[in-house]
Amino acid sequence: MKLYKTGMDVRMACRKQGFSGPTAGQAPDYIQTNVVILDKSDALDFLIFCQRNPKPCPVIEVMDDGKHEAELSAPGSDIRTDVPKYLIYRDGEIVANESDLTQYWNQNLVTFLLGCSFTFEHALIRNGIKLPYYSEGKNVPMFITDIDTVPSGKFSGPLVVTQRWIPSDKVVRCVQSTSRFPSVHGAPVHVGDPGKIGISDLSNPDYGDPYIPLNPDDVPVFWACGVTPQAVALNSKPNIMYTHDPGHMFVTDIQDEDMAAF
Repeated sequence: MKLYKTGMDVRMACRKQGFSGPTAGQAPDYIQTNVVILDKSDALDFLIFCQRNPKPCPVIEVMDDGKHEAELSAPGSDIRTDVPKYLIYRDGEIVANESDLTQYWNQNLVTFLLGCSFTFEHALIRNGIKLPYYSEGKNVPMFITDIDTVPSGKFSGPLVVTQRWIPSDKVVRCVQSTSRFPSVHGAPVHVGDPGKIGISDLSNPDYGDPYIPLNPDDVPVFWACGVTPQAVALNSKPNIMYTHDPGHMFVTDIQDEDMAAF
């Protein structure tokens, strides 16, 4: 798998239709974001939803109506083309999977860029925690939980989490290293028994690819996930919503350490 070094490298490859895979492991020093694009009539309610649910929906940037350049986080970018894959939702149903949103664009669309846990994976690896999917072009497993988000307007639904197997002797280090990045989900929301958050089978994720623990003493650890708005879309059924395909993120020019809290 080709490794792109910077956010701009990833975006240009997407724009030229040269890259369509998951972005885990790509541009390892740069902030990756989830993408939610809504009609401006829904934008205020969704912004309030993000403020009420900062763990799954940490806001990196909100773009003005009709704007397709992320001027603050990725100058020169084009949100219509610079994501590997997009999902098109209408009335809460997925109706298409696209590599380009240009044909769908209009001046009433508002784009939200939300922090992504792929950002802190590089920190986990630096701390000696192996992530098998990271360099294999695969996707982190994601699960819909039985934890409710705090509603805003029409937006409500369950929390989605990412899951990673962590060696038992590194769980504390894992919590410490990810806590440094509150703008990209921060510390885990749950450690251990998945049944306590409504997950019955770790081999069957709702999104992404399953992977088995490397060692028998590995512990499942769960982080709030920016795919939560997609589960919310299925529940709340906005008329139109465009998102990234889970795991296929928008990569910015902001470096990880610029978002670290300490």
